[in-house]
Amino acid sequence: MRAFLIKLIIILFAAVPVFSQSVLNEQDAARERNLNELEPFWRQALGGAVLSIPSVQAQSAVVALDGGNIKAYSTAGNSLWNYFAGGRISPHVTRSREGTSYFSRTNGVLIALNRAGRELWRRSLDGPLTAKVITGWDGRLFVPTNGRIYCYTASGNRLWTKIVDSPFTLAPKPDKDGGILFAINNAVYSLDQFGNQKVWTLSGAPAAIIPLTQHRIAVAYTDGSIEELNQTAEFYMSAAGNVHSSLLPRLPARPLAAAGMGNNIAVTMNDGRTALVSIEEKRILWTNNSHMTEIIRAGRSAGLEVEIIYDERGIFVLNANGATCFSHDGRRIWYTMLQNAAAIPAFGNDGILYSGGRDWILYAYKIEERIVPERYSLYGPLPEGSYGMGRPGIFDTFRIPLTETETRAKINQISLAINNGAVGINEPEWTSFLLTISTGQQPLQFRLSVINLLGKIGSQETIPWLVNIFMNDNEPAIKSAAANAIGSIGVDPHGDAIQAFLYFTVRNSTRDEQVLSAVASATGALCRFSGPPLSEPGVRILTLLTSSAQPSSTRRQAARELESLR
Repeated sequence: MRAFLIKLIIILFAAVPVFSQSVLNEQDAARERNLNELEPFWRQALGGAVLSIPSVQAQSAVVALDGGNIKAYSTAGNSLWNYFAGGRISPHVTRSREGTSYFSRTNGVLIALNRAGRELWRRSLDGPLTAKVITGWDGRLFVPTNGRIYCYTASGNRLWTKIVDSPFTLAPKPDKDGGILFAINNAVYSLDQFGNQKVWTLSGAPAAIIPLTQHRIAVAYTDGSIEELNQTAEFYMSAAGNVHSSLLPRLPARPLAAAGMGNNIAVTMNDGRTALVSIEEKRILWTNNSHMTEIIRAGRSAGLEVEIIYDERGIFVLNANGATCFSHDGRRIWYTMLQNAAAIPAFGNDGILYSGGRDWILYAYKIEERIVPERYSLYGPLPEGSYGMGRPGIFDTFRIPLTETETRAKINQISLAINNGAVGINEPEWTSFLLTISTGQQPLQFRLSVINLLGKIGSQETIPWLVNIFMNDNEPAIKSAAANAIGSIGVDPHGDAIQAFLYFTVRNSTRDEQVLSAVASATGALCRFSGPPLSEPGVRILTLLTSSAQPSSTRRQAARELESLR
C-alpha cells in the first residue's frame, strides 16, 4: 500500500509540469489574435499589378506597378502622387528617410523622385537594379546591378563603382557600420561607405547574412548551421577552418530569412517555424509556428521569399501568404492570412500592414497600436551612426600647410576624380583636406574651388560646416559658394541651412546681389529635394526675395525657383 501511494505521488508530480504547460498554452492561444477576418483600414485601386513589397517611409507607402508607374499613398489612404517612368521598371523601390524614392527602369536608368513625386535626377547604369538601393548614413546610395555596385550621393553624383563578377547569392543589405553586406557563391562580402572591400570564405552555402552590432556579423547556412564571423580592423578571417568564428546550434530546418538584435538571432525556416537563437548562450531559446506552417503541412507552397523584422515590439514574419508576430519570449501574438497578395506585404513602424493584391488593389490593415520608438529629425528617423565627414583632422594623412603649387595640384587631382566618379577610398582624406582649405588664410580662388567640390562630394554631414561658413564669413563670394554647395548636396536633414537662409533673408542688411541669388537657388534646390518639410520656410524665403526691394537678378532667380515648386 505504501509503495502504491509513493508511486501515485510521483505520477501526480510528474503530471504537474505537463498540466501547467497545457494551461499556459491555452492561455497563450486565448491571448493570440487571429486577424483573418480583419477588415482593411483602407483600400485603393492601383490600376496595375504590384511588382514587389511596398516601400514605407515618411508617413506614406510607395508601390511599383507593372505598367511603369510608381504610386504613393498616405497612411490614411489618400492618393498622394502618381509618376510614370516612361517604360517598364524593375521590381525594387527604396525610400530614403527623407522620403526620396529610388528605382530603375528595365533599361538600366536609375531615377530619383522627391517625396512629392517629382523627378530629381536620373542616371544610366550598366543594367537594371537587381536588388533594392540601400541608403547610407549621410544619404549616399549603394546601387546594385547584375554586374556592379555603384555609390552615388543623394543628389546623383557618382563616388565609386565596384565590379561584381557573379550574380548575388544573397542580395545586398545594410550592416551596422554604415556599409553593405552580400554573398556571392560561398563567400560573404562587405563594402564600406568608401568602397573598401572585405571578404569571408565560408565553409558552405549561405542562406542568410545577419548583421548583429558594429563589427559583428553572423551567417546562417543552408544546412541549418549558424556561425558568427568575427573580424578585426584589418581583415576578415576565413570561416572555412573555424578560425576566429563562433559556432552556434544547428537549426532543425533550412533558414529562409534571419534578423539580429543584440545577442539574439531570429530565423524563419522552410517548415514555417520561427526560432530565436542566443549567441551568448549558444542555444535555441524557442521555436514556434508561423502562419506559413499550416500551409506547408497542407502540402501547399508557402513561398520561399520571406521578410523578417526584429525590433523592440517583437519578431514579425512576412510573406505573400500572410504575416505573424511573435513576442520576444516566443509567444505568437497575432497572425493573418493573405488570400490574393501579389508580393510580400510591408509592415510599417506605425503598425500598418500594406499588401498589394492580384486584384490590383492596395490594402492597408491597422494591426498594431505599438510604434517603434525612434529619434526623429526634420525628415524622419535619424541614421544609426555617422561617418565623421563633417569635420577635418580625423582622416588627415597630408601635410598642412602646403605650398600654393601643391594645393593647386591637390585640388585639380580631387576635381578630376570627382568628375570621373572615382573618389572611392580617398574620400575621407580628400574631404578632410577640402574642409581645412575652405576656411583660414587661403587664397580666395582656392577656397571657392574646395567649397564647390564639397558640394559635389555631397555628404550631408558637411552641411553644418557649410552653414557656419555662410553665416560667419564676410566675403560675399565665399557666402555664395557655401550656399550653392548646400544646394548641390540637396539634403538639409535638420533644417539648419534653410533656417540660416531665412535668417539672412529677413535680417541681413547688406543686400549683396550675388549672395541673395545664391540663397534663392539653394533654397529652391532644397525644397525640390525634400518636398513638404522645407516648403513652408523655403517658399517664405523665395517670396521675400521676389519683392521689389531686391536686386532684379535675385527677383528673377527667386521667381524661377518658386515656379519650379508649383
